[in-house]
Amino acid sequence: MIVVTTPTGQIGSQLLRQLLDQDKEIRVIVRDASRLDHSVRERVETISGSHDDPAVLDKALPGAEALFWLVPPNPRAPSTKAHYLHFARAGAAAIARHEVGHVVGVSSAGHGWPAPAGLLSAAFAMDAELSKSGAAYRALSMPFYMENLLRQLDAIQEHGAFFLTCAGDLPLASIATRDIADVAADLLTDLSWTGQENLPVFSPDRLPPDGMAEVISQELGRPVTYRRMSIDDYASLLRSEGASDRTVKDMTEAFAAQDHGIYDPDWANAKPTPTDFRTWCREVLKPAADARAS
Repeated sequence: MIVVTTPTGQIGSQLLRQLLDQDKEIRVIVRDASRLDHSVRERVETISGSHDDPAVLDKALPGAEALFWLVPPNPRAPSTKAHYLHFARAGAAAIARHEVGHVVGVSSAGHGWPAPAGLLSAAFAMDAELSKSGAAYRALSMPFYMENLLRQLDAIQEHGAFFLTCAGDLPLASIATRDIADVAADLLTDLSWTGQENLPVFSPDRLPPDGMAEVISQELGRPVTYRRMSIDDYASLLRSEGASDRTVKDMTEAFAAQDHGIYDPDWANAKPTPTDFRTWCREVLKPAADARAS
């Protein structure tokens, strides 16, 4: 039995399809089962609720050999670290209580970074907590998600630009969510691994944002540029959208760490995944842009 959290999310939904294609026995923890495709609901055991609830975990984990763990975002939490630790403490206790042997968690690249890194530091704290469970644990350690650019489709289409805080001419490591799902599926279906490790998961290329803009332009067939946003301007944007001071601090610390190379050491040790940035633009970004335009 494999238990999957966040089965309707970007990563969880792709992972779930892969596991079902392999006819694995699956139990999902889901807040709203109606969001699962009908064909999926027929093939999985569903536990309703949130995986920060010990009672929900006690229904989901009996008999589980492996667990896929991802903490969903909550901008209303008092802090990102408090939010991650709330989930992780409940999870670690339940994993130990039910003797789940293997856990795969969605984390961040950059373990060992010496300075505060906001959202990324919260993920590292989660890993430390889950490691106390006694299960074999793999922290999938990822850089910038390519899918983050889907949130900027309006800007790309209306203004011919996308915005980040990093220098336009410095390499930015990235990853496609489908490759994260691939790696997670491999681990969850072959439980020969032991111990507790951070596993860097990176795409094969590391383009600077200016290079990303060039690829996007070529794949969309129209000019797209990269415009750098200062950390202060990004903080102002978050506040204008109603973010709390703590959320602003968590997010700006994370982007500042990204700008200063938090992902670089893991990039040097990562085994590249299949999806490069151009392939992702052609197979994910362009169809999404075409659908938005139609």
